[in-house]
Amino acid sequence: MSHEEGKQVTGKQQEKKLSFDTRLLHFGSEVDAATGASSVPLYQASTFHHTDVFNPPLHDYTRSGNPTRQALEDYIALLEGGTNGYAFPSGMAAISATFMLFSSGDHLIVTEDVYGGTYRLLTGILNRFGLEATFVDMTNVEAVKAALRPNTKGIYIETPSNPTLKVTDISALAAWSREQGLISMVDNTFMTPYYQRPIELGVDIVLHSATKFLGGHSDVLAGLAVTANETLGRQLKYLQNGLGTVLGVQDSWLLMRGMKTLSARMAHSELSARRLAAWLSGRKDIAAVYYPGLDNHPGHDIQNRQSTGYGAVISFDVGSGERAKQVLNAVKLPIVAVSLGAVESILSYPAMMSHASMPPEVRLERGITDGLLRFSVGLEDIEDLIVDLEQALEQ
Repeated sequence: MSHEEGKQVTGKQQEKKLSFDTRLLHFGSEVDAATGASSVPLYQASTFHHTDVFNPPLHDYTRSGNPTRQALEDYIALLEGGTNGYAFPSGMAAISATFMLFSSGDHLIVTEDVYGGTYRLLTGILNRFGLEATFVDMTNVEAVKAALRPNTKGIYIETPSNPTLKVTDISALAAWSREQGLISMVDNTFMTPYYQRPIELGVDIVLHSATKFLGGHSDVLAGLAVTANETLGRQLKYLQNGLGTVLGVQDSWLLMRGMKTLSARMAHSELSARRLAAWLSGRKDIAAVYYPGLDNHPGHDIQNRQSTGYGAVISFDVGSGERAKQVLNAVKLPIVAVSLGAVESILSYPAMMSHASMPPEVRLERGITDGLLRFSVGLEDIEDLIVDLEQALEQ
């Protein structure tokens, strides 16, 4: 699969086969049909007039549908090669709505080192409503199969995982899920459809924290979901509307603006990430480096088969929590913050940030040590970033 091999798209946006880079800019709503405007209009309206009550308009209430949000939802469906896209006010809202496809007594198999917010949702909220989850090392396909129960209804994959960047064989587990009649879901936040398109590998639902690489500018909070078929699409639409978890008009517009530059940003950041990973790997004072682009990464070959790149996120262990905090306080260029995937580099501390909701013993079981740092490489000059990180490591 290459960036130049656009999937044949049918229906609403594009009949002609175009490369991914071109589809980022020519997605069907890039020119307003009514005015010729070169940007999707912001329909800042909560409700819509019924000119003829016997023939209601396509949109009647913004919770149920809005032209600006619809343009975004069609956009992400096109990029992921799915049938239906849905925009939510956060990545966790998209994940939460998707989990509502399941019922009390159902069981899910989930990536063990999943994002802390997803872990919290499953173990602290949805478990109270009878939804069960088993966390499994999904680099081991046999372990996933062994977790199957009579009441298992879905499998939730995060690959590369956050923050240890373990790689799961999407095609293998998607095929097994189909055989077992399970709904397969993939969090594609780290790779984005620029590098990885799980629906083309057989997955049923793709999810994004669009706050990250898709938005790309640390200025919008959003989540996206794409379904592989219309049946799941209708079910997810029913949940989005019923729960009221919809992305606002302004944020929908901001997200589309960010997505237009996805190719340029991802390509630049990945080149820098490769350089940084190689540099970190050569240092004797770094206990471990996690990046699927390294030849010695256990999932390197699988990543090469199912993705066209390695992304811009690196995790590395500096040896102790004390040293990690010293580095965080000493860096000058990356912002020290929650989140990732922005034009500026972001250095995060999973133990106190993204995975603080996990009990310490659970984090350690999953390899999320107190010395682990996560570096989301932005658009700065990589040599400047390395010089800055070097002075922080040597303090």
